[in-house]
Amino acid sequence: MSRREGSLEDPQAASSGSLLPPLEAKIRQTHSLARLLTKYAEQLLQEYVQHQGDPFGLPGFSPPRLPVAGLSTPAPSHEGLPVAERLRLDAAALTALPPLLELVRRLQAELNPRAARLLRRLEDAARQARALGAAVEAVLAALGAADSGPRPEPPAVAAAAAAAAAAGVFPAKVLGLRVCGLYREWVSRTEGDLGPLLPGGPA
Repeated sequence: MSRREGSLEDPQAASSGSLLPPLEAKIRQTHSLARLLTKYAEQLLQEYVQHQGDPFGLPGFSPPRLPVAGLSTPAPSHEGLPVAERLRLDAAALTALPPLLELVRRLQAELNPRAARLLRRLEDAARQARALGAAVEAVLAALGAADSGPRPEPPAVAAAAAAAAAAGVFPAKVLGLRVCGLYREWVSRTEGDLGPLLPGGPA
C-alpha cells in the first residue's frame, strides 16, 4: 500500500463503539478519500488553467458552459434528497467521470505535450474517481441501498472527442475546463453527502 493510500485509514474507526464498526469504518474511509480528492481536484483545476494560456485564468473570464455528454452539475434540489439517493447520484457521476478525464488527458497530450505534471494529474484523477465511485457503491451496498436498476450507459467519449477535435483548440480547452470543474464539484458533493452518515455528522 502506498503512503498516500495508507494516509486514508482512520485508526479511530476500528476502536469505535458503534454497533456496526465495519460499516462505520467503511464510511469513514470513503469520506476521508472524498475529502482528499476534493483537495486534489482543486489542484488539478488550477494546474489545468495555468497551461491553457489567455484568456483562461484572466480576471473576469467566463467560459461558455458547454454540455458534457453523460454528466451535469449537481441539481439545486440535490441537497434536499435523502442521503441514499444523493449517494446514488454521486456514484453515477463518479462512474461517468473517468472516461471524460481520460479524454481531456488525450486532448491535452496534443495541446500541451510538455505539461507532464498536468497529464499525470489527469491520469490520476480518472483512477481516483473510479476508486471513489466504487467506494461509494460499497457503502450503499452495506447500507442495503444499492441501486438495483440498470447501470447508466457510459458517456459517448468517442463522439465527444471527434466533436472537440473538429471544433478547434479553444472549444477543446473549454471542454477540459468543464470536465475538471465537474470533477471538483462531484467529489466535493460526495464528501458533503457522506457527512451525515458519520457519527456526530450533520443531520
